[in-house]
Amino acid sequence: MSAGQTRGTLLRRRGQACCQHPQHPAQLAARTGTVTCPKAYVMGMGFSGRCLLSLHSNWAGFATAGLLIYLVCLCDSSSYPRSVHIGPTELRLVNGPNRCSGRVEVMHDNQWGTVCDDDWSFPNARVVCRQLGCGMAVSAYGTAHFGQGSGHIWLDNVQCRGTEAALSECLASPWGANNCDHTEDASVVCTGAGTDTGTATATSTPAHLRLENGPNRCAGRVEVLHNHQWGTVCDNGWSMAEAVVVCRQLGCGTATSALGSAHFGQGSGSIWLDNVNCTGREAALSECQTRPWGSNSCDHQKDAGVVCSDTDTSEQRPLRLVNGSNSCLGRVEVFHNQKWGTVCDDTWDLQDGAVVCRQLGCGVVLSAPGSAHFGPGSDPIWLDNIHCTGTESTLTECELNNWGEHNCAHSEDAGVVCSGTNPLQVRVKDGPGPCAGRVEVLYEATWHGVCSTGWSLLEAGVICRQLGCGPALSAPVGAQQSRGDGHALLEGMSCQGTESLLLECQQREMGLGPCKQGSAATVVCTEQKDVIQSCSVLAGLLGMGAMLCGTLLVLYLWMRYGRWAGRSPAKPPLIKKTEDTGMPSEA
Repeated sequence: MSAGQTRGTLLRRRGQACCQHPQHPAQLAARTGTVTCPKAYVMGMGFSGRCLLSLHSNWAGFATAGLLIYLVCLCDSSSYPRSVHIGPTELRLVNGPNRCSGRVEVMHDNQWGTVCDDDWSFPNARVVCRQLGCGMAVSAYGTAHFGQGSGHIWLDNVQCRGTEAALSECLASPWGANNCDHTEDASVVCTGAGTDTGTATATSTPAHLRLENGPNRCAGRVEVLHNHQWGTVCDNGWSMAEAVVVCRQLGCGTATSALGSAHFGQGSGSIWLDNVNCTGREAALSECQTRPWGSNSCDHQKDAGVVCSDTDTSEQRPLRLVNGSNSCLGRVEVFHNQKWGTVCDDTWDLQDGAVVCRQLGCGVVLSAPGSAHFGPGSDPIWLDNIHCTGTESTLTECELNNWGEHNCAHSEDAGVVCSGTNPLQVRVKDGPGPCAGRVEVLYEATWHGVCSTGWSLLEAGVICRQLGCGPALSAPVGAQQSRGDGHALLEGMSCQGTESLLLECQQREMGLGPCKQGSAATVVCTEQKDVIQSCSVLAGLLGMGAMLCGTLLVLYLWMRYGRWAGRSPAKPPLIKKTEDTGMPSEA
């Protein structure tokens, strides 16, 4: 390796070429134009040679052609800004209901500025909450969930492991280097309540919520706990959005009704909340905006109520999944001594998850995440060291510690993702065939789009796998939303690429509404019958001769999908042999 050059792995990210340094991922160049890596090697399916990389044209077409496993590039170290350690900085949360929820702002050059939501994740939120002494992270939001800031956007591409004591230990783009606007401001919600800001806040402990005077635990008058006293919620502004959050928080499925006028009878005592305003995407009522505690213009004739889809009582179903997007995924909670509690992730595995899914009638297990993947609980930790064979009918049939016997914290709460009786269905539309088009998901009998925020080949690969298609070729963005109701369901999808179903991936937000960035996610997959299978056979039989097949496959896929993906099939990537290797490469 020559002086002044840096070895890295070339990635594709949000339509731009990125160079990943062995230690610090960073953007190759935040500008249009062409970047030449004089010793770039294309590796995979027999390809190796020089290549010319363009940020917005040839690179996008070539690198997503389905042939390349990775690219190793020797780039001049001055070609791109490296990720750096953030270093000591003050930190605060702004515009939230309390000091432990809000838009993340950091101090630099004696000025407060915001953080962009690119790469913003739950591990980042954990570090913010830990640094502020605000307990555990509940949610990591983007898209200016707590309103848009002003002034500088100081940080972008923040990457924490989640174990750091402060944000200063994490990596990020250099101060002020970003490609964002304030519609992408990042925010967090922590479990710690802090002190009231004078604005509204709901209960800071998500579990302190109940439904009273209904036919079962999932229908009734909404009551919240404050100052050690239960009180009601006024129906001013009460709608399905608020009901959806209540049902989600209680692990009661989806909302079917949002009722007012003391439908389930009048409560007594305090009316704690009024003018509750949720988007419907929140994990708990504590994340919604509302008037200050006890400030209202109501009497108990206006007590709010909800009816959720899950009508089972605690006695009938002593197990639930909480904080997921539906009743078949979430944090595992069990009912004991008239109280819900969590399960520790020590020894938690797919066999244990399989029993949970079977007991709940939620199909088969897809994954069994630990480390409070669905947020930390706040009630007792009832179970630990669960050992199931996977064939049991209920979780209590498995080998486990005595009730309440554990050595855990809520940061170790176990979760599960089940397929559901009707898993989240996906399809592609308005494409050239069954394996290419705009991505849509089925929700409540209606097809809705998926927003392109954070959309990449990882997410596209999961879609292709779920559709029964071949590998993902590309993940174009910028397509217009469906003409129907113009509403998308999922925003900010984040997949590892190994999932079998889109349901297994994390999403920043789930709820009907327009895409924040106005465009829909699309995919281009190979079809199982495509010539890539033939190339695989040739690779095994002919060895080096498979290079010719690979070259033909690039041209074939370009002609077939290039026009639909917004590129002219008349200008396929030029494949030629290099003088030094005799191997094909892109000019």
